[in-house]
Amino acid sequence: MVAEAEKFAEEDKATRERIEARNGLENYAFSLKNQVNDDEGLGGKIDEEDKETILDAVKEATEWLEENGADATTEDFEEQKEKLSNVAYPITSKMYQGAGGEDDGDFHDEL
Repeated sequence: MVAEAEKFAEEDKATRERIEARNGLENYAFSLKNQVNDDEGLGGKIDEEDKETILDAVKEATEWLEENGADATTEDFEEQKEKLSNVAYPITSKMYQGAGGEDDGDFHDEL
C-alpha cells in the first residue's frame, strides 16, 4: 500500500509540473500579447516591426499549444516558452537599454 501511494505521489508530482509548465507558457504568451497591444505601455515604446515579431511568436506558441498541448511533456512546454522568450527578450531589453540613457564610462564616487 505504501509503494502504491509513492507511485501515485510521483505521478501526481509529474502531472502537477506538466500543468504548471503549460500554464506558464499560456500565461507568458497572453501577457506578452497584452503588453505589445498596450499603446500606453510596451506597445507604445517599440516599433511596429518589433510588435509584429513578438505577435507572430505569440501566435506560433498559441497554435503549438492548441495542436500539442494535450500530449506535450513538461520539457516541451518549457522549450516552447524559452523559444518565445528568445524572441521577446532581445526586443524588450533593447528598449530598456535605450531608456536607461548613455553611460559615458566615467565613475564618480561622491564619498
